[in-house]
Amino acid sequence: MTTDSRKQMKEAYRERRPEMGVLYFRCTATGETFLMAATDIPAKFNRLRFQLADGLCPNKRLQELWKQHGEEAFETGTAKALKYDDPAADHTEDLEMLLELCLLDDPTAQRLWK
Repeated sequence: MTTDSRKQMKEAYRERRPEMGVLYFRCTATGETFLMAATDIPAKFNRLRFQLADGLCPNKRLQELWKQHGEEAFETGTAKALKYDDPAADHTEDLEMLLELCLLDDPTAQRLWK
């Protein structure tokens, strides 16, 4: 790989626009919903599925439900997506506000972890 191609790849990575927002895991067996803000939703879903499969999820209730009912008993998706212009900006506050709005919309939902 040449230096120019590395520079181009780094630039493309910096300019990418990952889907940001609030993701959810909903247990269809119990109706419990777990919400989390994410700066890269697909990557966060993959990581959480890996953690759950290995019994390493920090949220003990979600881990318990996953172990008891299995992955097929869960619906996952994006509750709300964040629209943004600058991929390099810090969107932490915006994501936290979006998460709070989702929690208000569904008072029975809980944060995936604090």
